[in-house]
Amino acid sequence: MATEKKNILSRLYFFFVFLTLFFIAIVVQLTRIQYLEGDKYKNISEKKTIKNDTIHANRGNVYADDGSLLATSMTRYEIRMDASKPDDDTVFEENIQGLSIELSKMLGKSSDYYVRLIRKARNKKPKPNKYLLIARNVGYLDCQKMKTFPIFNLGMYKGGFIAEQSTKREHPLGKIAERTIGYDDYRGAPGIEGAFKVYLRGKSGWRLKQRIAQGQWKPINDSNEVEPQDGRDIITTINVNIQDIAHHSLLRQLEYYNADHGCVVVMETETGEIKAISNLGRTKEGKYYERLNYAIGESHEPGSAFKLMSMIAALEAKVIDSSTVVDTGKGRYRMYGRYIGDSKHGGYGEISAAKAFEVSSNIGFARLIDENFNKNPNKFINSLKSMHLNKKLNLSIKKGEGTPNIPSPGDKIWSKNALPSIAYGYNLSLTPLQTLTFYNAIANNGEMVKPRLVKEIRSWDKKVEVFNKEVIDSKICSQSTINKVKEMMKNVVERGTAKTLYSKDFSMAGKTGTARTEYWMDDWEQNKRYISSFTGYFPADNPKYSCIVVIHKPKVEKGYYGADVSGPVFKDIAQKIYTNVPLLKEINNSKPQFASVDKNFENYNNVEANGNKKVPNVKGMVGMDAVSLLENLGLKVHFNGNGKVVSQSIEKGSKLIKGKVIQLELS
Repeated sequence: MATEKKNILSRLYFFFVFLTLFFIAIVVQLTRIQYLEGDKYKNISEKKTIKNDTIHANRGNVYADDGSLLATSMTRYEIRMDASKPDDDTVFEENIQGLSIELSKMLGKSSDYYVRLIRKARNKKPKPNKYLLIARNVGYLDCQKMKTFPIFNLGMYKGGFIAEQSTKREHPLGKIAERTIGYDDYRGAPGIEGAFKVYLRGKSGWRLKQRIAQGQWKPINDSNEVEPQDGRDIITTINVNIQDIAHHSLLRQLEYYNADHGCVVVMETETGEIKAISNLGRTKEGKYYERLNYAIGESHEPGSAFKLMSMIAALEAKVIDSSTVVDTGKGRYRMYGRYIGDSKHGGYGEISAAKAFEVSSNIGFARLIDENFNKNPNKFINSLKSMHLNKKLNLSIKKGEGTPNIPSPGDKIWSKNALPSIAYGYNLSLTPLQTLTFYNAIANNGEMVKPRLVKEIRSWDKKVEVFNKEVIDSKICSQSTINKVKEMMKNVVERGTAKTLYSKDFSMAGKTGTARTEYWMDDWEQNKRYISSFTGYFPADNPKYSCIVVIHKPKVEKGYYGADVSGPVFKDIAQKIYTNVPLLKEINNSKPQFASVDKNFENYNNVEANGNKKVPNVKGMVGMDAVSLLENLGLKVHFNGNGKVVSQSIEKGSKLIKGKVIQLELS
């Protein structure tokens, strides 16, 4: 008995010692965790319960010259449903028909479709679909309306309503000038949006959030740790009306001639501001869209459009005058083992240099340039280069600009035929915009200005950067030469190759261009391909706008000469601008007045001199615009009614506190 008692006590002592040591071990471990590794485990805990949540900056807008939106960010929602809600089957059955009817009214499909869709998701095995897609690309007002639908009005947890917010870039003009306006996404970053993405993107901010019940996160405090900086706005030179005219005129002609692609650029003569630019390429289905920026990025042989440059180089060298006679023979002339031909059967015979320009004689220009420069071809080439024809324009869209190529003696592609070929626009390459810039200089009495697509960068109502007129060369040639070639270009329209374009109601001046393309390919004789162009300006005597139209590979059965294919587009643009924009009125070069914006934002000034933002006055604004504006400023918007804002709960001029609720009453 004593032995048994002793064994029990021994076990108790052992157990006591074990508990004591275990307790000491716990204390030691707690002490180690608390004081030695506390920061480590605190960081682990914070990573799971606290996070830095990015506050995305609002992307800046892109505007036309009159304040019309060309690109803007719009809030869009993807609507989904937790089909397991509501938990009460009776509530579900009583309201599923009502929900489906409302969805049908808004989204267009039948109410039966939504009944079947939601029931199928609810009855899915082994468990209901908790993430059923209802609609994509839903606007803010429609999203708010959907929250009031049966079942959805129970909220996220009881009614299963899920609205996922995203921002979508919208182009109010649709596909018009899409490549020039550009974008900045998975497709790349072309155009203005890509070139100025640093300004447009802004700078994102962040705030600390803590995980709470049901996997939700809430801000730890009311203020953001780092405020986002909204993107800045880009004010372009594009004129919406002229852009619309140019786009549709080009489109009609491409469709009629079933051409491969084409482009048009309209530029303001004095300032170099590009008022319209359209680039359309054909799909396999025969439709046209803004595939590439051909006007800026595609270099090609300009053909007869280059005869203007050759004429000026020869006149400036004083080796010819406009009255110099050249024998073009019977329309076919052999030079250095190769035949050169003119379009007129039987030829033009002996004609003046000015007449050779008017009728676009290849033989005339080949002989005039070769006979006067063949002993010193560098004199001719250097004259072209002195007029900046071998240099890029270095536009803001730098990556997309094609490289000009004016070969010189000693280059691989130089031969005896190079000089006469260059004289009438072959054996060299320019982009349409580079060609137009030269023509624009002649229209501008010799002053070559750099083309501009952007006027200003703005932050709210403040100018951040202004892009003024930039002169490449104050005088590319003598005034005497300018006067002579201006008269020649007038005669091209009045009695030359473009006489079918002449109108007594308005004057134009320019040069037709017809160039063979891909003529080195074996099938050219069976499948002839041309580039048709017309480059010029209007009015002829006091030019306000210059314009180039280039159309690639029109169906030759319908026509391929520049006057027939591209000329009508030029005339249509000129005629409609004459009709819609009084050219006698002086062009206003002051800062653009945003009439549409000023109307909506009248008396609106949300930025004080010290930089503090204020609540704007949105009374009289359309509800959707007011909601978008206020939410972009960080306010939470509740509203009643439809139409325009008649009252707001926070007075205009009050200090703007992000996250605060503002109630709007709509008429």
